[in-house]
Amino acid sequence: MTTAAKLLAQKQQLLERLQQDPGPNERAEIERLLDQIDTALNLLDEAGSTGSGEEPEK
Repeated sequence: MTTAAKLLAQKQQLLERLQQDPGPNERAEIERLLDQIDTALNLLDEAGSTGSGEEPEK
């Protein structure tokens, strides 16, 4: 599984937890983690679009 796929799977799990109406502290933590995942995905996207020199996983 690629890094991007792992991040997307984590993001999906966190979004599902948000739908379960968590308390305010848990909601804040989930939103913080979602921001981190989005940042990581954006960095991966930028690295891929500039040609990191790595072969894509098959």
